Amino acid sequence: MPERRLILEMGSGNDLYGEDYTKAACRAVQDALHHSSIVLFKSLGYDHREMRVQVTIGVQKPERVDAEAVTAELPRGRAEVNVVHGGLDVHDPDNATTHVIATAAIAAFLPIEDGEWRLRKAP
Repeated sequence: MPERRLILEMGSGNDLYGEDYTKAACRAVQDALHHSSIVLFKSLGYDHREMRVQVTIGVQKPERVDAEAVTAELPRGRAEVNVVHGGLDVHDPDNATTHVIATAAIAAFLPIEDGEWRLRKAP
């Protein structure tokens, strides 16, 4: 059965003093999740375990993100985490610190037959 993307949400997170890319990535995921209220599972009778969740994290040093720790932030569905080059590192030379900013895009997919859902005008 083909999957259809039903949700796309974005968020950002940071670690201001520890240069912890995983912490910034987890905060970006939490920010995105706090923007969403997914009522369709209960409303339409879908099991949230059928949902595939595709997460893309953007940071300046992707190799420093623990993808398993990011996956643990997701409360529902089958998660896939992909870490790519993006986000920002903001260096403060006066204090010799680097502030890490991560971005997250979370897409949720459900298996839905073609023609199963249709939008119609209200009567």
